[in-house]
Amino acid sequence: MRRQRDHGGIADAVGNVLDPELDRPLSELTMVRRVEVDRRGDVEVGIALTTEACPMRDRLTRDVTSAVRAVAGEVDVRVDFAVMSERERRDTASRFMVEGHQMSATAAGAIYAVASGKGGVGKSTVAANLAVSLAAQGKSVGLLDADVWGYSVPQLFGVRQSPVALYETMLPVQAYGVRLMSLGFLVEDETPIVWRGPMLHKALRQFIHEVHWGGLDVLVLDLPPGTGDVTLSVLELLEEASLLVVTTPQTAARTVATRVGLMARDVGMPNAGVIENMSAAVCDSCGAESTLFGSGGGQQLATELDVPLLGQVPLDRALREGGDRGVPVVVSSPGSPSARALDQVAARLRPVRRPLLGRSLPLTPV
Repeated sequence: MRRQRDHGGIADAVGNVLDPELDRPLSELTMVRRVEVDRRGDVEVGIALTTEACPMRDRLTRDVTSAVRAVAGEVDVRVDFAVMSERERRDTASRFMVEGHQMSATAAGAIYAVASGKGGVGKSTVAANLAVSLAAQGKSVGLLDADVWGYSVPQLFGVRQSPVALYETMLPVQAYGVRLMSLGFLVEDETPIVWRGPMLHKALRQFIHEVHWGGLDVLVLDLPPGTGDVTLSVLELLEEASLLVVTTPQTAARTVATRVGLMARDVGMPNAGVIENMSAAVCDSCGAESTLFGSGGGQQLATELDVPLLGQVPLDRALREGGDRGVPVVVSSPGSPSARALDQVAARLRPVRRPLLGRSLPLTPV
């Protein structure tokens, strides 16, 4: 009787473990094949994965083992994996889709579109670190790499795996607590993307609506530089997005960044603020700061756009090395000047809602 009672508690504990990609209990997704307890009390668990190439095997093994030991104590736990049949995959996908758990990016609580007037100002590095910093606050965060020609999210996060396809949806890649989607996950390294407007719009639509983002608190988009087709598509597909403008103090960067801010204003997109990157170069030896790119550009841009200057991020060795190694600096060197500045920006972020003026309202005649 004791063994039967232990088995029931262990099976419940295993079933309540959340799938790290779908964010639903294993029992709800019918992924638990068997739970067996031998005479010594050791436990063997069989899990059916959605794909042979599942990148979360180790995570599932740890979570299942922890769940079992929370109930049964320090017993030996063995987790065996199998792969679902095509029919089982289809049933699993349809189950959470029908129940409303397939959430598109539009359902995020706050959406920040990180933009710049020109390339080379560190926009992608800022976007990546903001996403990780927000996740460290306990938020559910997604990062969509909309810089389709210059995708860099795979490098910045050190991720080389492909998203898992589950029936008619894709599951984001996960790293450092952030759900990631990038065209770079779907093509070979260094493959150039030679697409025009319609193809770009279609790809963005799929990333926004056909990816199982789950219930996001925050979605961060890394936009391409400038005011081209992709930026306009984002404005159309994500009406609740707020702009974040990244610039350096340099006059050339500030001038072109102004155009991005004014374009957003013209189409009714709210601006959450300006982030000045590379505000100063930090000496490795003494910590002294040198304003190689000038000073005051971020504040001047914020004044011109009538938005807050959210922060000034210095350029230090830790920031550069983190990007090269694929570990965001807020993780690799949290005490560095750049990481502290990025964490402060993330703490200051507040969503800005688009005004109702000029928007069509879904009114029903009575």
